[in-house]
Amino acid sequence: MAKESVKDRIISAASDLFYIDGYNQTGINKILEVAQVSKDSMYRHFRSKEAIAVAYLEKRHWLFMQALEEFVVNEKDGNDKVLAVFDCIEYYIGKFEFRGCGFQNIITDLPKGQDSIVEAVRIHINDFHLFIYNELKKNAIADNKAKELSAEIFVLLEGALILSQIQKSTAPINVGKRACRKILNM
Repeated sequence: MAKESVKDRIISAASDLFYIDGYNQTGINKILEVAQVSKDSMYRHFRSKEAIAVAYLEKRHWLFMQALEEFVVNEKDGNDKVLAVFDCIEYYIGKFEFRGCGFQNIITDLPKGQDSIVEAVRIHINDFHLFIYNELKKNAIADNKAKELSAEIFVLLEGALILSQIQKSTAPINVGKRACRKILNM
């Protein structure tokens, strides 16, 4: 098994700390302590805590999108794949100590001027929304209708995520899925 690189150790430590403690509450020194690296080593890879956060979000985005693709791969059509997104989220909420969506959490914990973090969150949101849109398009839905439906479904997903965090329950995910079925006339 290959030894984890210094850069990967920093991202891994920051990922856990940002998710559990929050971005603002996590200092560079805590990241260095958990990652067991020196400040010099960190600065060889990252210029700032903001740069570490962007790397964390990029990795989280890639892992999420990969897991989502794998989760829905066996569904037969676009609508079924869209509904399976709710199942995927419910599965991961139950699998991990769910403290909310890492992207929602970091954006609400962000001081002004952290534009690269905001952009990383936007990329995730746009790609996730695009996934839903593309699946709907597979059902030969007109472009404007697919845009409208994907926006509605995406709001259901994001709302269900935040309510699941607040209520410490997957019930909002199930409610969102039922509402999605109605939107899709299924």
